[in-house]
Amino acid sequence: MIDQIYRKTVLTVAGNKSVEALMRSRGWSLAQRFVAGEQASDVIGAVQELQKDGIGGILDLLGEFVDSVETANAFAEQILALMDQAAAAGIKPYVSVKLSGIGQGMTVDGQDLGLTNARRLLTKAAQYGGFLALDMEDHPRVDVTLAQFRTLVEEFGHAVVGTVLQSYLYRTEADLQALGDLRPNLRIVKGAYLEPPSVAMPDKADVDASYRKLVYANLKAGHYTNVATHDESIIDDVKMFVLSHGIPRSQFEFQLLYGVRRDLQKKLAAEGYTVRAYIPYGRDWYAYFSRRIAERPGNALFVLRGLLKG
Repeated sequence: MIDQIYRKTVLTVAGNKSVEALMRSRGWSLAQRFVAGEQASDVIGAVQELQKDGIGGILDLLGEFVDSVETANAFAEQILALMDQAAAAGIKPYVSVKLSGIGQGMTVDGQDLGLTNARRLLTKAAQYGGFLALDMEDHPRVDVTLAQFRTLVEEFGHAVVGTVLQSYLYRTEADLQALGDLRPNLRIVKGAYLEPPSVAMPDKADVDASYRKLVYANLKAGHYTNVATHDESIIDDVKMFVLSHGIPRSQFEFQLLYGVRRDLQKKLAAEGYTVRAYIPYGRDWYAYFSRRIAERPGNALFVLRGLLKG
């Protein structure tokens, strides 16, 4: 409950226009702890640095809730160009995208624009032997995102497209069961949006228990599982679970955030696990940065110290 209160407080403050204006004018140097830069070349350089330690990268162009067809298509074009640049640098593009950023909910020629643009991105990803993860957003978008995920898996296959489930939502266990026939590639996260207690668990212990249950169920079903957490107790439990159930390391990976626990990322990679860092970039960094601050008090203290120095 304390964690929920902290998150709500931080995200409420972050939503204040005066606070946002202050952070946008003075906070970029602080945001760079969590954001690789503003250009595609920045995120590609970040991946190349991580690869030296055996760590892969998940490329994420920041931007959400785009409000016009033109901006949605332009956003999709930027991601297509990113894939080309990554491939040219010898990197198989593993890209995460929010469908709201590429037109989800907008209709063009009788088709949902988000779905149309996702098909364009997947065609490009498949061309380069890459992967597209459909990121999950707040709870009103879960149904449409999962429906579009199903459509895209049926068209492109689970080796090219995956999605995300959030353990703090009460509905997620049922969602996992409903996706089973797709043999889905899933990233399991705890959830970072400010959700009402009617749809999301307010207690951290319940969220953690749900997280373990989802990861274990997807692994036991034989589906590829992306364990996206910095919680070392959960990471250790997953290690023990796969060992005791004879689940090969080729069936899962650990995913961590860029700029957070680089030591842990290196340690896991050195132990022979597949590890990827989720690396956001772009000018629309404020919403992402706010959610990182809301995850733990230490992040907020880091920002406050930086602002005082500035």
